[in-house]
Amino acid sequence: MKFCVLGSGSRGNCTLVESATTTLLIDAGFSGREVGRRLAAIGRRPEALAAILVSHEHGDHIKGVGVLSRRHELPLHINRATRLAAQRQIGRIAACREFVTGEVFTVGDLRIHPFSVSHDTADPVGFVISDGRCRVGYCTDTGRVTRLIVHHLRSCQGLVLEANHDPRMLMDGPYPPALKQRVRSGQGHLANGDAADLAAQLAAGALRSLVLAHVSETNNRPELVLQAMRDRLGTRLGELSVSVAGQDEPGRLIDLSRRFGR
Repeated sequence: MKFCVLGSGSRGNCTLVESATTTLLIDAGFSGREVGRRLAAIGRRPEALAAILVSHEHGDHIKGVGVLSRRHELPLHINRATRLAAQRQIGRIAACREFVTGEVFTVGDLRIHPFSVSHDTADPVGFVISDGRCRVGYCTDTGRVTRLIVHHLRSCQGLVLEANHDPRMLMDGPYPPALKQRVRSGQGHLANGDAADLAAQLAAGALRSLVLAHVSETNNRPELVLQAMRDRLGTRLGELSVSVAGQDEPGRLIDLSRRFGR
């Protein structure tokens, strides 16, 4: 089982997950052409995709969803509240497969469990995706870490986890007060320390490959994200493959059949 963050941040988010026989995207917050370019950069083609999973309706997660669905006859897997909230932005699609948050569904040989996260949208979710041997977790756009989130992610060998902002940079930065409050609220985004605390819990279990995502270009820096991880994980950091997803180019294609992805 493999996964790759094709890009992550406030200007667009898209992640590829694949098994031996099934390839899908989680979100598509770039244009259809840009998603195609990024897939080609890691040796993949849109024609090989089986589906797109949608986590929530914000534009940086669904910008290219409609065009990719229409162009490549891809079904969208989306819950009803998100579908209704996103309908105008997405437009016509090839097919809709509604899931119920909390209930497992399948795409090809992949088993997908959508779980609730805390964000200011209609019904936002994270995902745990399994091929029967390995599990990849996806958890971005949540303002707090809940027991439910920990429960679902503790069995994952691979994880895409939000580390959105450094609290000091956010408070000292250019955002207006209302936006600062939204970001740091329980329905906003995770701070570096919150992400590091969760990573420390998960590192004691199955987790082996961690990608920190949705890093703010205004209120964070990759070196601050990694420092927070060093501070919380200590010597356990050496047991993990840790990287920070960029906004402009795909990251590594991580193979969970290896102890450390490359």
